[in-house]
Amino acid sequence: MTISIEFNVEDPAWDNAAPWYREVALRAAEQALIAAGRTPPEAEISVLLCHDARISELNRGFRGKAAATNVLSWPAHALAPPRPGAHPAPPPDATLGDIALARETIETEAREQHLSVERHFAHLFAHGVLHLLGYDHETDADAELMEGLERRALGAMGIADPYAVARC
Repeated sequence: MTISIEFNVEDPAWDNAAPWYREVALRAAEQALIAAGRTPPEAEISVLLCHDARISELNRGFRGKAAATNVLSWPAHALAPPRPGAHPAPPPDATLGDIALARETIETEAREQHLSVERHFAHLFAHGVLHLLGYDHETDADAELMEGLERRALGAMGIADPYAVARC
């Protein structure tokens, strides 16, 4: 199994507030890849750990939404499913793309949902990896498939169903 995650820690508070993020990201990526049928789970992922102001800039620039969000993903390959609720084609290689996560938003959401920050981070990281694999939640059928994969990945990590608590 080869999973390479390159972290760019733009907000140094990540290292102080969440020193566990590297281990959790690796486990979440591995389980998301396995849940999506990518075995052996191989991936190269670049991760930006930032603050709300930076992710707000990225969200505005790439999605036209001038607000902070918890996670953004930029797939390396266009992997759209052939129809709603179907699995996308597998990526042609291990290069999956980029993920950005905002510490303040993740901490706030975790507090509001009565979750540990580590658990919420694991969910969002798995969610981001599935986006890199071409999954989305634009239709009900796509959301059902993606949420099922998230449940499977997180369950393998000993984390309860995130959708029984709240929706991301």
